[in-house]
Amino acid sequence: MASVKTLVVIVGPTAIGKTAMAIKLAQHFHTEIISADSRQFFKEMEIGTAKPSIEELKAATHHFINSHSIQTLFSTGDFELQALETIQNLFRKHNVAIMVGGSGLYIDAVCNGLDKLPDIDLNVRESLNERFQKEGIPFIQASLKEYDPEYFEKVDQSNPQRMIRGVEFFLSTGLKLSSFLTSSKKQRPFTIIKIGLNMDRSLLYARINNRVDQMIEAGLLEEVKALRPFRKYNALNTVGYSEIFDYMDGSVSLKEAVDKIKQNTRRFAKRQLTWFRRDETTTWFEPNQTQEVIEYLKDKV
Repeated sequence: MASVKTLVVIVGPTAIGKTAMAIKLAQHFHTEIISADSRQFFKEMEIGTAKPSIEELKAATHHFINSHSIQTLFSTGDFELQALETIQNLFRKHNVAIMVGGSGLYIDAVCNGLDKLPDIDLNVRESLNERFQKEGIPFIQASLKEYDPEYFEKVDQSNPQRMIRGVEFFLSTGLKLSSFLTSSKKQRPFTIIKIGLNMDRSLLYARINNRVDQMIEAGLLEEVKALRPFRKYNALNTVGYSEIFDYMDGSVSLKEAVDKIKQNTRRFAKRQLTWFRRDETTTWFEPNQTQEVIEYLKDKV
């Protein structure tokens, strides 16, 4: 194998089979996996984030699974620094490292770097958070769509804190956050190869619906109930948790909450695909094409 250090990045929508592909590649290249899933960092969130199973975690060493608490602030910039340090350590032992995840901002942070952003007016942030508490997520969505439609299209629209970030940035600086996220690219001291996974949309949506049913059977209600005292934390403002909190508040039935999780997850998957398809350096495969991916990588790593 060549001595060049290569980061193989596996991207794609939720429930597509990224974890299974990453494990097979890690085993083939005798290396380890860096998770770039912004929810799987948090050790308190297990079922609703579809983390790798105990068996999967044993099959290959994973980094950034259960690595942080929901009570700890862990930004995209933090991930960039810590992931690059982990990659550097892995390259002391291996020529190949695998990064896998569906969080486009986190993957871009590692591959391209983040721009240094202007300071935010904390009074603006506090005011937006107060309005969010009073008026709910529609106000934040409408504001972001007006001020920064490009960021609105990319962001997880069920995550109020991510959207508040875009609104507060515009109100504080008069500039669009989206323009800062795409303006420059840092050179990394290793080769990056991106593999995208996709499949027929109807089959993907069926997998998503089935996964949500499995989460409910596995005890998602009990998990969310235990996390209720922490619901103010940003990590829990996300699909699979927000809807169950609504059910516990009595605003929707359990069936409505589950249907909403499925709908919001399907929408999230669609946005993920839109995000990842904009990168022309990504080569696309179906999730069952492990051997084809290995053949594709054979002459490149």
